[in-house]
Amino acid sequence: MVFMSDTRTNAGVDNISTFRKMRIWEQPGQRSITLMSAGNLATTQAVVSLLEERAKEVAERDPGILNCESMFQVATMVGETLREVIQNNSQNGQRAESTFHATLLVGGQVGDGQMRLFLIYPEGNFIEASDDTPFFQIGETKYGRPIILRAYDPAMSFEDAIKLLLVSFDSTIKANLSVSPPLDVHVYEKDSRKTGKVFRIDTENAYFREISEGWGVALREAFASLPNFDFEKSLTRPEASFRHKDSES
Repeated sequence: MVFMSDTRTNAGVDNISTFRKMRIWEQPGQRSITLMSAGNLATTQAVVSLLEERAKEVAERDPGILNCESMFQVATMVGETLREVIQNNSQNGQRAESTFHATLLVGGQVGDGQMRLFLIYPEGNFIEASDDTPFFQIGETKYGRPIILRAYDPAMSFEDAIKLLLVSFDSTIKANLSVSPPLDVHVYEKDSRKTGKVFRIDTENAYFREISEGWGVALREAFASLPNFDFEKSLTRPEASFRHKDSES
């Protein structure tokens, strides 16, 4: 599994900050769980804080994320925690529950179970990645998602997956001020049950700059290679369909 998240949060153009949106829990040899967040920062930080606190609890009646016996139980717990935080905020004098909405991705592996990835909605319910839907995106997706849809290959290597995600993020960064480096990355290897390669890519990263510049050049070259538009050949009914004809008496 390859996880990648940006670090920009904003409450308007005058209030832009950098916060980590990725959290990893692990028990080497037993489990590795990665959570990524998008949406209201106060909500996502409250969810992570509650999960951290409850991870220290050992009571069987309320097991923490490190005591869950499967990734399904992990997703259920995270969903319930997210719903709890949103409901508590809306009941404490806040006007709009939607103001505190957030969306989460949680994935990893627990014990002898399979690797699993879940998309968790603000209501606390969730869906799971599958062969038909092998990846999820949250947050600002409309600029980068088409790139992944066109280029993703289930057989691609971790290295190619990271390259694809960087191209996707670069397109989003170019189009939307709410997304920005540094980018946090976690590459989890199947059945390792421990944290894999974790690193951060910032604007000064030479490879990221090469990808960004190269993608721009490749797009311009691809555009130039496409056939030119021809009014005579490309329009089957030029002008006729747009003309208004007075009805005859």
